[in-house]
Amino acid sequence: MKLADIKREWWKEAIVYQIYPRSFQDSNGDGIGDLRGIINRLDYIASLGVQVVWLNPIYSSPNDDNGYDISDYRNIMAEFGTMEDFEELLAGFHARGIKVVMDLVVNHTSDEHEWFKQSRSSRDNPYRDYYHWWPAEKGTPPRRWSYFDEEANAWRYDEQTDAYYLHYFARKQPDLNWENPKLRAEIYDMMHYWFKNGIDGFRMDVITFISKHEDWPDFGDENQGSKMIDRYAEGPRLHEYLHEMNREVLQHYDIMTVAEGPGTHTHNVLDLVDEDRQELNMNYHFDHNNIGVGERFIMNDDFQNLVKFKQVMSEWDEALSQKGWNTVYFGNHDFPRMVTRWGNDAPPWREASSKLLTTYLLSMRGTPYYYMGDELGMNNIKFDNIEDYRDLMTINWYHLTKAEGGDLDKFMASHKICARDNARTPVQWDSTAHGGFTTGTPWIKVNPNFTNINAAVQEDDANSPLNFFRRMASLRSDNLTLIYGAYELLLAEDENLYVFSRSLDDEKLLVVLNFSCDEQNLHVGNVKDVLINNYSDLMLSEGYLTLQGWQALILKLA
Repeated sequence: MKLADIKREWWKEAIVYQIYPRSFQDSNGDGIGDLRGIINRLDYIASLGVQVVWLNPIYSSPNDDNGYDISDYRNIMAEFGTMEDFEELLAGFHARGIKVVMDLVVNHTSDEHEWFKQSRSSRDNPYRDYYHWWPAEKGTPPRRWSYFDEEANAWRYDEQTDAYYLHYFARKQPDLNWENPKLRAEIYDMMHYWFKNGIDGFRMDVITFISKHEDWPDFGDENQGSKMIDRYAEGPRLHEYLHEMNREVLQHYDIMTVAEGPGTHTHNVLDLVDEDRQELNMNYHFDHNNIGVGERFIMNDDFQNLVKFKQVMSEWDEALSQKGWNTVYFGNHDFPRMVTRWGNDAPPWREASSKLLTTYLLSMRGTPYYYMGDELGMNNIKFDNIEDYRDLMTINWYHLTKAEGGDLDKFMASHKICARDNARTPVQWDSTAHGGFTTGTPWIKVNPNFTNINAAVQEDDANSPLNFFRRMASLRSDNLTLIYGAYELLLAEDENLYVFSRSLDDEKLLVVLNFSCDEQNLHVGNVKDVLINNYSDLMLSEGYLTLQGWQALILKLA
């Protein structure tokens, strides 16, 4: 691969750092992270060497789904601060050379949004067609599955107008009717508002769901539950709407866009991100995070199957090797801590495996998305009691499983590993009360291990996961081979080693990752230089390498 043949873009070369504001830093003692808290940590964020920050929703919301139920797209949630706080935050990031990407949540709103209040008030209200309604006189609506509903039913009866409204997610998150051009115009105007205020892009929440099958076909028993996701992503006008969004809004700014793409796979991803289609820049998929996880996040034996993981990630790289652009991530606000999910969070291996996962994310082709706190090697809190959870997904699934007479012990054991709240516990800043997150009572419990896993402890430790992240971020930013170089998987069937090369012009790098606690041996040939090593020592002799448990290396080959 030749650099001269590649179209360089700032969003391809960036490392994206995701902040879940509710759990980042509380500035006023109410137990909830806020914008002022982020402002107080701007220098820390800049020290990481990241170029983009993605903020989870900060808009006005009653918080049924922690901000993904928006009641006012042009206002800041009172718990988080004010528009003046946001303007100061944005200016602070920009002064440090960091761009800001916000969440765009336009598949649904809160039922407390003014549009929905109007829509449900009468059948002839001008806002009625901003949402999807099914008149009760037509009988029971066609089956649709809901992620969060206590009965998994995406239709909710509303007495006021004797009709059902659609909600793919919680009952308080009615789906918007994108078939209505007036609704689309409102959304585009709102997007212009934020771009004119200076933001640098959008991460588009479940954007693949916006086009509905208006004839409401019966998808059959075989498509119920999470299997419905692919059907939801096949709306007939999805790409018409995204192309229109690009034409009306996106093309007018130097910004980045990334789709949260449930239902996207290697065979259809280019429909979203092929530059010639003029829709979006990037998409992130769920194929790797679905390995070993079934309905309601119940784990199975494939949970850490490295061979399947390598296959998935390599197929995605191939799908986007000539057109479009890939994304790479392990965790975010919807998934568990990466070191618990993909590494080994037992004390002897937590730090090494955390560093290995950082090495992987920042050495793959594609824009890496890195979740707050993972740079510290934070791991799952693993709640024992359902009362400790705050996430309506886990809570509703628990009660649904209980009502069905299901195995609650198995459910709780799986959610100790897979539940979303594991990533939502507060960032651990120091060893003071609540890990320095708040002087009050945190909205969700802080992991008790904050006394020894925190930023203050790691700041002055050259070998800490935090400082390893900084070194790895610097290496990636300074080395275009790690950004644009061709990817080639080696040893595809090895159950312990993930080995791949990155090649650009005359440079060839070898990334060697031992995803196990046991020593592994590998012939690597003539090594010219060791660019990074998550151990202090290296066992390399005459081209033969002995890797310690969870050791990660990037080698420059002669």
